Amino acid sequence: MHPNLNPKLLTLNSKLLTLNSKLSTLSHMISNRSSEKFEVNGAFIKISEQLKQTLSGKTLDEAIQYLVGRIKGRYLFTKRLKTVSISIGMMNSAIDQGGAERMVKISEALQSRGIQLIAQAIANRPHVKAVLIAGPSSSGKTTFSKKLSRGLEQQGLEPLCISLDDYYVDRDKTPLDEKGDYDFESLYAINVNLFQQHLNQLLQGEEIELPRYDFSTGQSLLSGKRLRLTPKTVLIMEGIHGLNPQLTGSIPADALFRIYISGLTVAKNDNGSYYGTTDNRLIRRMVRDAQFRATTASDTLARWPSVRRGEDRWIVPYQQNADVNFCTGFQYELALLRQHAIPLLKAVPETDRNYREAQRLLWVCNRFHPIPVDLLPPDSLLREFLGGSAFEY
Repeated sequence: MHPNLNPKLLTLNSKLLTLNSKLSTLSHMISNRSSEKFEVNGAFIKISEQLKQTLSGKTLDEAIQYLVGRIKGRYLFTKRLKTVSISIGMMNSAIDQGGAERMVKISEALQSRGIQLIAQAIANRPHVKAVLIAGPSSSGKTTFSKKLSRGLEQQGLEPLCISLDDYYVDRDKTPLDEKGDYDFESLYAINVNLFQQHLNQLLQGEEIELPRYDFSTGQSLLSGKRLRLTPKTVLIMEGIHGLNPQLTGSIPADALFRIYISGLTVAKNDNGSYYGTTDNRLIRRMVRDAQFRATTASDTLARWPSVRRGEDRWIVPYQQNADVNFCTGFQYELALLRQHAIPLLKAVPETDRNYREAQRLLWVCNRFHPIPVDLLPPDSLLREFLGGSAFEY
């Protein structure tokens, strides 16, 4: 120790550095907690308990399908997100005891049941011609739309998916955020007038030519695809602004069915403390973008604060406008995503400005015991991020 340095000052400095580190971690945790309205869904625990009495004479799959088939919609979706609150310690214990397969099968069956019931609700409203699906980044809107389309077909309807991304304005007309970057989360990045014009024309029985947005050139083009609705056609439109009343304008409300989805999860330590409720969406996005968009973990982490600001401004405030709120989160998904996420996070160098956040997410991932990805069915929503999906994207 240098003779001129006061030991008390060194101790104080050390404590301040430790406090600063804890405050920084706390700040990240707070910033990764969503302002979405949610409530706890007890369906998973209910089915898990009932399986103990129902397995006699049935296979695991048969028992799960029997029990899940009796679940009513109010247990899976309401005007708030219904999410699962789990103890990571209890879940890890179930994984270690060989319960991962049962956990995955119950959760996948419950999600499929929820989508089936939403499709029935839409079919029961004969005036509905368009389903608007909105939600924050990496909630699985694309896969949800495909699974809902399948459910609507089973109801005798003819779903047709249209992406709001094709209604982006030309790049030179895209608004900028406070940092001068293109703000694709802004409503004004969408050609709202053209969207409303097309939707009105379709509802009046007219034919339209759909636009196509070329992301490489930043231009809106004509696609050559023409569309006219039949009596059985239901448009499926997914995009972050689907619940914003400014998007639909004067379109008759009874012609629309609005769905808000989110991958919000509530995971807690055995001491009762909670993890950030948006961490799993961030890790979903990081894993997907690394695999399919050649994006590094650092780039995803750098972009995330702007994405979150856009969500809080343009998406979450309109959650209350939805006919249905549906949670796409799985309590065990970080046990699956960790296998892809950990190498990506470890690759963030100590000199990188996102290193501290990468280390925090590493710590979170390591709290979950691993589950083999091959336990997921091919049509699982998580396959949108992990790969190997039965759906084409």
